[in-house]
Amino acid sequence: MPVLLPSFAADLDAADPLAAFRQEFHIPPGPNGQPSVYLCGNSLGLQPQSARAAVEQEFEAWEQLGVEGHFHGEAPWLHYHETLAAPSARLVGARPLEVVVMNNLTVNLHLLLVTFYRPTAQRYKILMEGGAFPSDQYALESQARLHGLDPAEVIVELMPRPGEHTLRTADIEATIQELGDSLATIIIGGVNYYTGQAFDLAAITRAGHAVGALVGFDLAHAAGNLEMHLHDWDVDFACWCSYKYLNSGPGGTSGVFVHERFAHRPDLLRLAGWWGHDPTDRFQMKKGFRPMPGAAGWQLSNAQIFPMAIHRASLELVDRAGGMAALRRKSEQLTGYLETLIQELGLPSSQLEIITPADPAQRGCQLSVLVHQRGRELFDYLARQGIIADWREPNVIRLAPVPLYNSFQDVARTGAALRQFYHS
Repeated sequence: MPVLLPSFAADLDAADPLAAFRQEFHIPPGPNGQPSVYLCGNSLGLQPQSARAAVEQEFEAWEQLGVEGHFHGEAPWLHYHETLAAPSARLVGARPLEVVVMNNLTVNLHLLLVTFYRPTAQRYKILMEGGAFPSDQYALESQARLHGLDPAEVIVELMPRPGEHTLRTADIEATIQELGDSLATIIIGGVNYYTGQAFDLAAITRAGHAVGALVGFDLAHAAGNLEMHLHDWDVDFACWCSYKYLNSGPGGTSGVFVHERFAHRPDLLRLAGWWGHDPTDRFQMKKGFRPMPGAAGWQLSNAQIFPMAIHRASLELVDRAGGMAALRRKSEQLTGYLETLIQELGLPSSQLEIITPADPAQRGCQLSVLVHQRGRELFDYLARQGIIADWREPNVIRLAPVPLYNSFQDVARTGAALRQFYHS
């Protein structure tokens, strides 16, 4: 069959307009010396070739300018974070006023929840997806306790129907309607880390607003993966990390979105810091916090220059590649090709089962494979073949072909390894 032939993948790579971007990244070597097949970008993205020079530029500024680097040099640090606003806005479908890069993901989630989870005697419940990444679970539990509430009574978890692995949008909407005016805040992952399901953020936002709830999203697995339109979808708030699909290094800085309808609301309760104060008199060191307009008003501290330098270099790659629309087109092709190769194995679902939705609109560039038999053995075998995937207990292997640096031949190598494991 043509899809199984190495020439088929080579032809796809030859026709791929984004193929050259693979050369912009450091690909880890495999056990036999050739480049590995790196399918773990949903956990940590690869290092851009430009990252080292971007950070070195700031080391040079620090060396030569010292504190004056805040005001002089190629990219003065005082305004460094502002250079990330426009590319970050393009990334998530927002306006520059609505985004800021700062801190790390869970810190930002807590900062946003201080503002956007304000429970009352009637409206106090939080809705999230069951099986969300533990950081989100812990954050929401602690936020409930900060208000003197019992997380077990506050947090409502969305669970799939019996026998299914993913959530139906209709069931999410029905739960929102059922909770009605008891629902204060919705906080759902844009893409579920375990199943790879991409949620209909626009539909969830509409349903939440219809009952008077505030709606936010943890986009850790969606930013740099999905094409989004947060402003047009009327999302209230969101945050994301930069070290997965945005390739900005381990522990990389985080992004925040706050819809512009909140941009000029100094009355909104928030945890305040000096860097979020109105810059026109920030250096007068007066009492009385007056927030900057927009998402920047949620800042606490001055910019993390070195991680932001890497992030800036990575965002430049996304723009050069044509933005999320171009990346998404290739992503659907890569994931569709991988899905076909797995199906061609002809294995029963009792042995190996893709639990990520088959509809491309309901998934990013990740396929989660539930391996009912010999799961760890398969994972270890792939590693010996130079295929770097991700193992999740008890028996799921996550495979994420990333459009910026993965090739169709990477996918073909993965399919060949799976075939050899099961049919040799």
